[in-house]
Amino acid sequence: MLTFLGVVCEASTPPQAAPSTEAYGVQFSCLPSQLDHVSQDMSRYLQQLGMPADLIQETFDRAQGTVTYSLLGSKEGTSTLSLGLRPELSIQDEVVLLPAKNHKMRRVTTVSKKEVLLALLHPGRLTKFKGKACEVKALIDHVGVRQNTVLWTELLEWGWPEGGPAEWNVRYWRSGTPTPDVPLHEALNDMFFQQGKYKMGCYAASKVVFAQGTLDYYRRVKRDPATARTVERRLLSDKEPLVDLEPRRMWNFETDFDPLELQRPGKVLRLIDSVAAKNFVPGDWAYFLNTDLRTNQKTGYEGSNAVYLGRNRFDDYYNDNRHYYTYQEKLNEVYQWRNDVFSRRRDFAKMQPLTAQDYERLSATPEDGGLVMGFRVAPYLFGYEDLPDLTAQPTD
Repeated sequence: MLTFLGVVCEASTPPQAAPSTEAYGVQFSCLPSQLDHVSQDMSRYLQQLGMPADLIQETFDRAQGTVTYSLLGSKEGTSTLSLGLRPELSIQDEVVLLPAKNHKMRRVTTVSKKEVLLALLHPGRLTKFKGKACEVKALIDHVGVRQNTVLWTELLEWGWPEGGPAEWNVRYWRSGTPTPDVPLHEALNDMFFQQGKYKMGCYAASKVVFAQGTLDYYRRVKRDPATARTVERRLLSDKEPLVDLEPRRMWNFETDFDPLELQRPGKVLRLIDSVAAKNFVPGDWAYFLNTDLRTNQKTGYEGSNAVYLGRNRFDDYYNDNRHYYTYQEKLNEVYQWRNDVFSRRRDFAKMQPLTAQDYERLSATPEDGGLVMGFRVAPYLFGYEDLPDLTAQPTD
């Protein structure tokens, strides 16, 4: 049975197939008795965000205990990069208050919750909420954590170490480890309040924004002390909050990857496999691989860890490019490393122009001649799922 935000449509002959591996969007998997409750809550949430009623499809499979929500009308295949250009979606940025130094607040323009949810509903992946997560509150938190991660990533200007060691504010950190007398949230906050005192590569920077975005959401935004403590305990489980945020198998493509690490889970992040080309949800951690065998040996240029900010924007941790890169700019940046373009200003003359066909080719996975890995990384559904044990030892 299909529903378009409250207008129930019986499937015509032949009947609508139940959601399968080809389904996309957001899927709740529940006891059959829970489905109507989820449907009612989801209808309210979609209306709250101003979703277009005629473009959100609700598909029930009561035999399997699922209800799936999908965005219709995409003319860009699986790409979410131009969602904001669809006038019928009426996507607008949000202005959100963000803490700043000396207990002040600043107004930051960031991606809207509406765009986050529309990207989740878009063709290209299926996000499942099952078991304890089979309720709309879990989705609301998931959207909130993603938006908060983007929010903290919007206006960064950390230093780039230029192949040297990272630099940290020693009042709060000792080489990436917080000082014992400082609460973790204060140490993380300082990295955003006093950015000039830090230099790090994009891998460390990505871990910082996900640690901050996740912990800050539950601690400050949602004001959920119990879940915030869970996040903090996991980050500090080995006293190294910036180590192993992501599952180790994220890096199993590297030549020196240890197979014994394949099952090691992330502290706060999970891997999402087999995501379609150009499909990004705000708050995704993606990876653009430098496939050039010569320049990918240069420290810091093995690839680019990228956080998707929505609105066809990816992070710019060092404010080299007006605080963000478009998708084509990010592809171009990584591709041009093979031409020894390591500084856009200094090495501009070495850049080789790319055609539209080049960009399309580079959008594929490395196995198919492109640069974009086929996975994404995003936070767990804290409070709504059993989290993987961090104490288990890797086995063969």
